[in-house]
Amino acid sequence: MTKDELTIKKYKSENPWGMSIYVDLKECNLATMTNAEKIKRFVAGLCDIINVKKFGDTVIVNFGENQRVFGFSMMQLIETSLISGHFANESRAIYLDIFSCKEYPPYAAAEFCKKFFEAKSMEIKINFRY
Repeated sequence: MTKDELTIKKYKSENPWGMSIYVDLKECNLATMTNAEKIKRFVAGLCDIINVKKFGDTVIVNFGENQRVFGFSMMQLIETSLISGHFANESRAIYLDIFSCKEYPPYAAAEFCKKFFEAKSMEIKINFRY
């Protein structure tokens, strides 16, 4: 059984309110992570991977008062909750949160994120919400 299958099996047996995963990506492709249209394509692809329907448009805002945090922040409502993220240009790091009341394959989702942004490293944390 794969890690995704084991996680989904545990999710179904414990019946939590939802699942959150936190995906931290490091040394990402700066040209991709600073392009709003590519981020929109990323969100659409991620929604396909986790099999959820977007609710409304993807919100992408470029801001930050100092260079350490300057970059895009993204939010996408989904029918089962929310996907959000912050893209820190200076460190080429991306911090994503994926929360859904419907189970989804967390490792496949994280790997999609890593591949899309060409990250050199990735950390994933899975949290069931009760």
